[in-house]
Amino acid sequence: MFANYLIGLREGLEASLVVCILIAYLVKTDRRDALKPIWIGIAIAVGLALGFGCALEFGSQELTFEAQEALGGSLSIIAVGLVTWMVFWMRRTARHLKADLHGRLDAALQMGTGALVATAFLAVGREGLETSLFVWTSVRASSDGTEGPLIGVLLGIATAVVLGYLFYRGALRINLAKFFTWTGAMLVVVAAGVLAYGFHDLQEADFLPGLTNKAFDISETIPPDSWYGTLLKGVFNFQPDPTVLQVVVWSLYLVPTLAFFLAPSRPGKDRAQPAAPVREEV
Repeated sequence: MFANYLIGLREGLEASLVVCILIAYLVKTDRRDALKPIWIGIAIAVGLALGFGCALEFGSQELTFEAQEALGGSLSIIAVGLVTWMVFWMRRTARHLKADLHGRLDAALQMGTGALVATAFLAVGREGLETSLFVWTSVRASSDGTEGPLIGVLLGIATAVVLGYLFYRGALRINLAKFFTWTGAMLVVVAAGVLAYGFHDLQEADFLPGLTNKAFDISETIPPDSWYGTLLKGVFNFQPDPTVLQVVVWSLYLVPTLAFFLAPSRPGKDRAQPAAPVREEV
């Protein structure tokens, strides 16, 4: 449940920050007349994300077991790729996020209502689609037959909305670069589990071999139905009897990705952008 809460919090907070930056800028520049198109674009983006999530959930139920596993495994791999790109992108741009959005909004204001709707839709829509895909694959990977994973996601999104409101009201300030660095590192760990589960799905669909070739089996030591087994599965998508392929994929993804993500920025690259602020807060 914690892993899904983290996903909802992290992805939801990105969208909330984008919304509050857009709204705050319009209010600050006395362009309240542009608020309606912005909210329309946001509503369309949210509706698209919800529709995409529903299509994944209900559409997959009509497939055969093998097709469901093949679809789930393929989408898990795609979701991990998108999330990995997202956390690296946000790590680089978090400190410049506000200035970038302000620039896009200035250009849209000059172009008219349609451009404002499109700006808000594109700014929030990408986050929404990524969130829907990764949430669906993560909930599927960590599902234990209860509503816990989905509740975790909803609680995370609700927390993100509250934090976004507090940012907008000025009641809360946060170092975005540090926040997205540490939550991004935790999200990489979650993504590693989703990736391993995705390959296991492909094995169950007979797309990949080695389903019976177990790397180890510690089910007696860590029973999947025990409280600590459930906790490990909910946080890390831990499986007590993974296949060799799952362990190899998990290791090859997690170790280098986390090392590159946590590596300090190169000084030369920082000097190439002297105008960038050292700290960005909302």
